[in-house]
Amino acid sequence: MTSGGRHEAALRELPASVPELMAAVQGLLIHRDLTWMYDVPRSDEHVVTSNLRSIERILDALLADGRPITDVRPPAERVGVTCRDFTVLTVAALRAHGVPARARCGFGGYFPGENMEDHWVAEYRRTDGRWALADAQIDDRHRAEWGVDLDTADLPRDQFVVAGQAWQRCRVGEDDPNRYGLTSLDESGEWWIAANLIRDVAALADVELLPWDVWGVMPEPEDEITPELVELFDALAEITADPDTAADARVVHDRDERVRVPAVVRNMSRGGQEEKVR
Repeated sequence: MTSGGRHEAALRELPASVPELMAAVQGLLIHRDLTWMYDVPRSDEHVVTSNLRSIERILDALLADGRPITDVRPPAERVGVTCRDFTVLTVAALRAHGVPARARCGFGGYFPGENMEDHWVAEYRRTDGRWALADAQIDDRHRAEWGVDLDTADLPRDQFVVAGQAWQRCRVGEDDPNRYGLTSLDESGEWWIAANLIRDVAALADVELLPWDVWGVMPEPEDEITPELVELFDALAEITADPDTAADARVVHDRDERVRVPAVVRNMSRGGQEEKVR
């Protein structure tokens, strides 16, 4: 998903420095549900581009007008995406520069309200060997609107909680699973955390799908999480909560059909079955 393909050279034109790269990404993309922050109406095209899965297809949309990738676009000319795509473009560019990086699916605590909001960020290895979290979506508009006062190039891990850590917190009673979800949909709970846990495992296996793609044993609101599934989710959380063992999730993804991404997934946003690469 993060291969630039025919646009790999363009990825290398983006900055290698994480703060500078985040600023560059912000000048190319706009969150499809937050266009109002920039006085831009949400369009049908924003919905179309936010359903592109591979970074090569996203770069197709970015570079279609012939402008170099280093040109900052006015908000109305940016490609409509979600937090997942800010993350995937950041990861793709870092990898193009030889920096170990991966997408992480979890929950952010720096959004309005008391809940932990469904969100994606990039995780990259610093020169000191430590894995750090970076949120390329949060620009100056977000900071002003939401009062965000964090180093978004090195997020505190209590402010972005990967799905496995959220599962563990709630399992031992340290937190309420109903705080974890998406406020705009009025949905939250243990089932949402478990679904994000499977998405995170897939992302760690380099299959970074859309936030609304569903497959395998990903639970839905009405589903019972059986003891067998609790055992599975406990094991996945144990691997993925620690950044130093998270890469081992690839092994589980590849061998366990319950979490492995199939060739066709269900796009809940569009209400139909789709091939995982579009």
